[in-house]
Amino acid sequence: MAFAYKFESAEILGAPMTFLDLGIGETVLLGHSYLWDAEMWRPQIETLARHYRVIVPNLWGHGGSGPLPADTRDLRDIARHHLGLMDRLGIERFAVLGLSIGGMWGAELAMLAPERVAALALLDTYLGPEPQLSRDKYFALMDAIAGAKRIPETMLDVIVPLFFAPATASKTPALPAAFRVKLQNWDPARLMDSVLPIGRMLFARRDARDDLRSLPMPKLVLTGSEDIPRPVHEGQQMAAILECPFVEIRDAGHISTLEAPEPVTDHLVRFLADALGGNQMARRSAG
Repeated sequence: MAFAYKFESAEILGAPMTFLDLGIGETVLLGHSYLWDAEMWRPQIETLARHYRVIVPNLWGHGGSGPLPADTRDLRDIARHHLGLMDRLGIERFAVLGLSIGGMWGAELAMLAPERVAALALLDTYLGPEPQLSRDKYFALMDAIAGAKRIPETMLDVIVPLFFAPATASKTPALPAAFRVKLQNWDPARLMDSVLPIGRMLFARRDARDDLRSLPMPKLVLTGSEDIPRPVHEGQQMAAILECPFVEIRDAGHISTLEAPEPVTDHLVRFLADALGGNQMARRSAG
């Protein structure tokens, strides 16, 4: 199904970043997963945009966004790029909801500008270092993709199941099938100049756990009970560090926003209603 919303574009460090800008009110910035795009948030956008101004950017090389800007070194730089987008839009204060790499750069953004981030929700993400075994596995996959300049079928068989609960293939087969087609059709130039470099930044990320302890805003952590790359114990550890509630989303894998859209949306609406000053419309929607 085609995404019905119209994307806008802003130039950040000489490259176009595409984004959705929907609704009115206090602002919520959504960060999507690696290898996905803004459409990953479709169910939540439809609810949140009734109560808030919702900004949903596409990561460099993903969706319609341009190439990774030169001299981008790590996820903190990517956080600065998204802060630059908010500057371009004249948005001073906003909540951040991020899944996977979207939560990683979202948390880095909150650490860079805590006075501007009104609330932070982290979904299926982890700000500790990548465990060595999975780090080696992911780097080997990326090296093989770089050599092929595409994502071969044999690698799709490995990559696609990582993003979903095991039961998703039988319960909602269209979801992993559509993701597989998207990966098959990825533009080789964008794959090489943006997607793989970002992947290497993702899996070689710094250990930011100690820095998280100082974040003053309301926080929430959610993790799918069947998440393979970011298992439940990592989410529990994040919540303990942040001293915030932890929610385990039953029967969901890494892309919990699409695998369990109703409970994820409900928890986020309740969180934002409390964190952004008690939006009564949002409270009624969540109730």
